[in-house]
Order: sequence, then structure tokens, then C-alpha cells
Amino acid sequence: MNAIVKEFKVIDSDTHVIEPYDLWTTRISAKYGDKVPQVHWDANMNEDAWYFNGERTGAAAGAAMAGWHEYPPKRPQKLEMVDPSLYQNTARLKKMDEYGIYAQILYPNVAGFGAGRFLGLGDQELMLLCVQAYNDWLTEWSSADPKRLIAQCALPFWDLDATVKEMTRCARLGHKGVIFCAEPETFGLPKLTDPHWDRLWAAAQELGLPINFHVGAGDMWYFDMMHPSVKPHAAFASMGALFSLDLAQTIAQLTCGGVCHRFPNLNFVVVESGVGWIPYQLASLDYQWLNCGAHKENPEYKLLPSEFFKRQIYGSFWFEKKTLKPTIDIIGANNILYETDFPHPTSMSPGPATSATYPALYMEEAFEGVARADVEKIVHGNAARIYHLD
Repeated sequence: MNAIVKEFKVIDSDTHVIEPYDLWTTRISAKYGDKVPQVHWDANMNEDAWYFNGERTGAAAGAAMAGWHEYPPKRPQKLEMVDPSLYQNTARLKKMDEYGIYAQILYPNVAGFGAGRFLGLGDQELMLLCVQAYNDWLTEWSSADPKRLIAQCALPFWDLDATVKEMTRCARLGHKGVIFCAEPETFGLPKLTDPHWDRLWAAAQELGLPINFHVGAGDMWYFDMMHPSVKPHAAFASMGALFSLDLAQTIAQLTCGGVCHRFPNLNFVVVESGVGWIPYQLASLDYQWLNCGAHKENPEYKLLPSEFFKRQIYGSFWFEKKTLKPTIDIIGANNILYETDFPHPTSMSPGPATSATYPALYMEEAFEGVARADVEKIVHGNAARIYHLD
């Protein structure tokens, strides 16, 4: 085992649970029938698939790619074909030990990274039951070691009353963060900067729960951006590189749209987005804020966009090398988190069809020349602080 993972309790700020096929069918009344999220064999695609309200939403094992023998977008046909550490909690803990990871912050898959797919069920009561069932299941899954498997709650974000109630319930259950959709307008709801969401921000701030924006929770236009003549692996690679930049718009909205100003003690995390582009964006936001006279239009804002970012927004990285140290040199180490994205196609999970290296080895190379105090903040201290893990 390498020096960094021996010296620090590494907190992986972006990993995913792989939901079991019976998560919702065993927890929700049979009266809802085929509306309940469930898995069936899709003979046309030759794989198990999730169905919401009778409509296919995605491959059942599509997110379970760590160690798989084919390059994405090829994927396992069934969950039983993959390493149990991708979906079993006790096996996951053993895999974390193997990788040199102490704790994992957990994100969902099936309902989308912001729970938006539940809206397709078309039944408000069922939608809420599905959110609650997921949060209850995740609480149980994390109970194998709640200090290492860190639960975060999904939200019925289409209903603010239910959202605040569910956040409060999950905080009592031990959840350490909130997963939220960065593009609610995709689902016909108010934009992120609309004061409509102030009740949510206020409740999260009071509860001490950071708001986590994962890429791919809104308009997924980049899946279809290439002409059909472009081969599938090239199209998938370009999509994976592009959607990591999606959350640049979220940072702009939070800093320039008044959210950080109104809720100064609320932390925000942009997840699976990388960090190498952040110095440029902050420099651009500061320049445009002053250049366009926004500081005169909004005199109540006492900070520049970059200063709001440094006060309460965090980025996360998992494969960068040459861009990492310059980013630390420019914005400092206080706003950077480490992640692996386990077990997704882009994750730092070695296998026969990936360029990834073991996290412990990667960290030694990526952090070469970085001050030890900064390494500690990035791999442990920042996440431990905002998720209240120590």
C-alpha cells in the first residue's frame, strides 16, 4: 500500500451504489402494479433493464462497470455477472480496503443523479413513496459501517413541503448530504436561481447538509450530439469528457444568481466534474462581474464570484494529473475533493478494458510536488468537514 493511503483516511467523494432489482417492488404496495420501478429482461437489447411505469429507463447493470472486460458503452447484461463489491455492502468495504479508501460518499443510479426519473411515474403519492423507499434502503445498506459508507438522501424536489420533511427525516437517519438536480427546469420546475428554492436552501443550511450536484442530472443532450456515422466508443468518450463540464453553469448560477449570497453557511459540491477548468471559470466570472457592472447593480453582494466559490463551493477530481497541481496553486486546496466514481465506466477501477490505475498508485503520481498539508485537505479534511464525518 502506498504512502498517502497509509497516512490519511481517504474519503472518496463520489461513488455509486448499485440498486438491487427488488428495491422498490419489495417496499411499495402491489396495488401500484407495473408503475413501480422494476427490472425485466429486454429481449431487444439482450439485457436486464429498469422500467418505470412500464417504460424502459436504462440498463440494469449499465453502471456496474468496474473491472468489466469490455470497453464502454458495452456493458454487463445482468448484475449477477459483475463483482459483488459493486452492489453488496460487505464486499464493497473489502474492495475499499483493497483500493486504500477509508470512506465513500454514496450516490444513486436508477432514478437519475437528481431523482428526476421518478417524475415519469406520474403519480405524486407513488413518487414520494419511491424516494422514501430509496432513502430507507440506502440507510440499511450503509449500516454495514455508517462511518465508511456515507448515505445521502434523494429528494421529492417537485414538492417543497415533502422535500423539507424528507430532508429532516433523513438527517435523523444519519444521512450526511442532499442530492439535488442542477437543472430542475428540465423537468418543468423553476430554475436553480429562482427564489422558489430558498426554502430548500434554508432547510439544508439549518440541518448542516451540503447540497450535492452530480453531472448528468438534467438535459442529457450530449448523448446524441454526434452524427450516427461516429463509432460508438468515440461517441461515448466525447460524451464522458463533455458532461463533466456541465456543472460550470451551476457554479455561475450559485455565485452570480444570489444563492451563495443569501445562504452563506450552506456548502455546495459539484460532483464528477473535475477541477482543471475551475480556475479559468472563476477568472472569467470575476472579470465579467466587474466588466458588466454587476457589482454596481448588486451592491449588497460583498464578494466576487471567486470569493463566493472559495467560501462555500467544492469541486472533485479523479483522473487529472498535469492539471491538478496548477489548479491547487491557483485556487488553493480548501475547495477540492478527491473521488473515484466507483464503479462507473469512468472510475479509477483497474480492469482489462480501462486505462485506470489503482487509486493508491494514482494519488502518489497526481500529488507529486503537492504540500502534505494540502494533500490531507483534499483526500480527507475538506470532505470530513463539510459532511461532518470526524
